[in-house]
Amino acid sequence: MQVYSGEKIRNVVMLGHGGCGKTTLVEAMAYTTGITKRQGKVEEGNTISDYDKEEIKRLFSINTTVVPIEYDDTKINILDTPGYFDFVGEVEEAMRVADAAVIVVSAKAGVEVGTMKAWDYCERYNLPRMFFVTDMDVDNASYREVVERLEELYGKKIAPFHIPIRENEKFVGYVNVIKMKGRRFTTMSNHDDCDIPDYVENHLQKSRDSLLEAVAETSEDLMEKYFSGEEFTYEEISHALRASVIDNSVVPVLCGSGLYAQGSNMLLEAIQIYFPSPSKLHLPGVNTKTNEVFEGDFDESKPMTARVFKTIADPFIGKFSLVQVCSGILKSDSVIYNVAKNTEEKLSRLYVLRGKEQIEVSQLRAGDIGAIGKLSNTSTGDTLATKAVPVVYDLPEYPQPYTYQRYVTKNKGDADKVSQALAKLMDEDVTLKSVNDKDNRQTLLYGMGDQHLEVVVSKLFNRYKVEVEIKKPKVAYRETIRKKVKVQGKYKKQSGGHGQYGDVHIEFEPSGDLETPYVFEEKVFGGAVPRNYFPAVDKGIAESVLKGPLAGYPVMGLKATLVDGSYHPVDSSEMAFKMATIQAFKQGFMEASPVLLEPIAALKVVVPDRYTGDVMGDLNKRRGRVLGMNPLPGNKQEIIADIPVSATFGYSTDLRSMTGGMGDFSYEFARYEQAPSDIQQKVVEEAAKKAEANSEE
Repeated sequence: MQVYSGEKIRNVVMLGHGGCGKTTLVEAMAYTTGITKRQGKVEEGNTISDYDKEEIKRLFSINTTVVPIEYDDTKINILDTPGYFDFVGEVEEAMRVADAAVIVVSAKAGVEVGTMKAWDYCERYNLPRMFFVTDMDVDNASYREVVERLEELYGKKIAPFHIPIRENEKFVGYVNVIKMKGRRFTTMSNHDDCDIPDYVENHLQKSRDSLLEAVAETSEDLMEKYFSGEEFTYEEISHALRASVIDNSVVPVLCGSGLYAQGSNMLLEAIQIYFPSPSKLHLPGVNTKTNEVFEGDFDESKPMTARVFKTIADPFIGKFSLVQVCSGILKSDSVIYNVAKNTEEKLSRLYVLRGKEQIEVSQLRAGDIGAIGKLSNTSTGDTLATKAVPVVYDLPEYPQPYTYQRYVTKNKGDADKVSQALAKLMDEDVTLKSVNDKDNRQTLLYGMGDQHLEVVVSKLFNRYKVEVEIKKPKVAYRETIRKKVKVQGKYKKQSGGHGQYGDVHIEFEPSGDLETPYVFEEKVFGGAVPRNYFPAVDKGIAESVLKGPLAGYPVMGLKATLVDGSYHPVDSSEMAFKMATIQAFKQGFMEASPVLLEPIAALKVVVPDRYTGDVMGDLNKRRGRVLGMNPLPGNKQEIIADIPVSATFGYSTDLRSMTGGMGDFSYEFARYEQAPSDIQQKVVEEAAKKAEANSEE
């Protein structure tokens, strides 16, 4: 593959709802440009993009894949992203290096939730975009309905560049609205000129008028020409529309069939003509040596800088750091400096990845996307530069995972293997987290949804040959007391020679601070308990609060005051006083109205207005308390509520089900509150059964 300069590069992300046909369309573009000799199919597991075993098994994209396509002296780096919401981290990685987006819509399914989310991504990243309506070969496909729905959602920006031609209910070609010419497909994207059918005239004229109006608004000269009734030249229209697409005032709509590779070359041509090259974009960083702003701007003449936007850690194809060169030229034999890690490494080889295919290249110029193999200290988000000009670019913000499950290794000896395998998966996947919850003696796996975690478990088995079992997490309950009691704990043991003797009188009461396990004080008069035994009493309480007597959960908010006791000059010891304290604790805790505390989360749910009633009703069922609502742009509401952490299990799936995938949520731990009596009773009974079962073993 030849080396391309910035103005000859287009970095384009493919977005859309899961199953809308993105991967099939990418495959069509690869086939019509001669990259493949046979067009692969998702159902057959032989596409360039979906090469991972999990993708082949499940028949949908899980990872973002780069597919560079050379078209008419331009290199178009296609970033094929997953459409399912559990793999949104992959989409965010691609958005970071994309300069424009193609939003794919199935003419069969119409505008879906994923279509609208794709638009929202483009708005957030301020990306120029166009729609490609695929599946036009399907009998009940309706291009007009898709366009009307897009116009309803996004207004006058929507500009159909194609009007489909149908004969005998079959999609046979299209009218190019800009050139006002009919095109009839011959083979794949190849076509012959044809007459414009009468039945499209009405829609064609409407689309043409809208386009000419948009062209006229780009300059005073063109506006004057428009009002005087003069025709625009094709060059004037094309140049004006490019400016309008780049500034997002016009969003083209094209059509075709990914399955039959119809319209794929027209899409590539539109990408080349209307989308910006990286060399026209602004990208500031910071030189850490001088603390000055470094304008990378994809300028070849500046020192080399690059950002790692994705990591692949596949046991079969190896570890690759996918990079975009932000300035200068990255050469295969250069020494690179990782600014974040303060390490230098010498490159041996530089690649362009096309799916799993590795194409070796001598260099990558500013704006281009490639891969570096076997960088030992580099991870996603790092900036690579030279030691002389150490530049960092802003770190990306990735979505936080809120769905979690407990996992246990099926084979006891596999704990280390599982840990190493998860570390590799977390290198690849920025939205996957493994957390060791020491308080509840469990290991937790966090992801973007149940499907995400299911795929991770499958990858662990298929890639790394380790099995884990997913279970419902234990809730991090806590125990505390509600009243003040005074108890005695006496430990006395005699067995030839020195015995053991410790005697304590302790007052237990609520401390009022549910963030601290316990507070220890002593108010002993007259030396009833010598000072040197106070630490032993403190230690006895410290050990006791780790596992409360009620249900075995850690204790919070306790105050213990040593007020009296007695000792033996020979038999007393630190161990005896510690044991006496533990006895006093067990007795005193159970007499002081013990209660179970449950963790409460502060929850924020963002949903379209029409779903607020359903969401609030569901929160009530989960024992949530709605505290307020904030209106947001785009006819959305932010619902703020307190909810028991136990009620967040499965919430991701339920919220998507309630809102058709339109709802988002986040939460953070807020505080502990007394659990309702029925919950307490259930938890205490379960703990008693477990203790009984353990004692029988």
